Amino acid sequence: MYSFSNTSQGLIFGFVAYAFWGIFPLFFNLLRHVPSTEVLMHRVIWSFIFVSVIIVLTGNRARVIQALKTPGLFKGLALSSLLVSFNWLVYIWSVSQGRVLESSLGYFLTPLVSVFLARVFLKEQLNLPRKFAIALAVIGILWLIIKLGYLPWISLALAISFGLYGLVRKRLEVDTLTGLTIETGIMLPFALSYWIYLIYADSSLFYMAGRNLSLLLMVSGIVTALPLLLFASAAKKLSLSALGFMMYINPTLQFLIAIYILQEAFDNNQMIGFGFIWCALVIFTVGSLKKNLL
Repeated sequence: MYSFSNTSQGLIFGFVAYAFWGIFPLFFNLLRHVPSTEVLMHRVIWSFIFVSVIIVLTGNRARVIQALKTPGLFKGLALSSLLVSFNWLVYIWSVSQGRVLESSLGYFLTPLVSVFLARVFLKEQLNLPRKFAIALAVIGILWLIIKLGYLPWISLALAISFGLYGLVRKRLEVDTLTGLTIETGIMLPFALSYWIYLIYADSSLFYMAGRNLSLLLMVSGIVTALPLLLFASAAKKLSLSALGFMMYINPTLQFLIAIYILQEAFDNNQMIGFGFIWCALVIFTVGSLKKNLL
């Protein structure tokens, strides 16, 4: 029987994880009539239930207990949970408002924002290609501000919040499953309190809007946690350069879905702005490859 090598498994897990994230607009578009805060609430609750079941089935409860006893780790995960919940909320809202193009731009920008944040907070040095890439990305954002007449805040909010989330998690000694369990556990009391409020106010759509919608809200927890777990498995089996290439699957799929399936408008000014950022990503990726290969 043929068996996959670690690299092959990593490529499969990584591709599926990024493809999962890439088709998120199709899933959350089904929930566009539900208030974004309510979708976020269910995403937190059902994510926590899903990962908790996995923790129990895999016998990893001791890891969670040990992590909770580790000094400073809980505070770090409290901060990361705040950042990721904000990121989720902005993304859910952007899909509900038909602004998936802006969210895709945010995830195109994320690698560049992460490098910039590493320079600011971790004092990592920027080589010439990375400096040039960041400069091109700034030009692209300025072009969009000038030509479209508004700040692409959705893109920037998603890129900065996810970049900060990655920065915080990078400094915490905790695996993905344990970290996600504690993060969603930290958010759980707030989510449950909000659900109780909605039920008391007779505003919860969980049962009122029908069985199909209730099922979709429950599934939102699985589609949140599953790609994260697949990505964690891929990260253990692949080099950073391989993962770096694959990260563009997500925003590319979101971009294509926005234009060809959700029929969002995309004019020449947007094309030029995106073009600057795409050029920045090419330079950034080539520079990263040379650094890893030399």
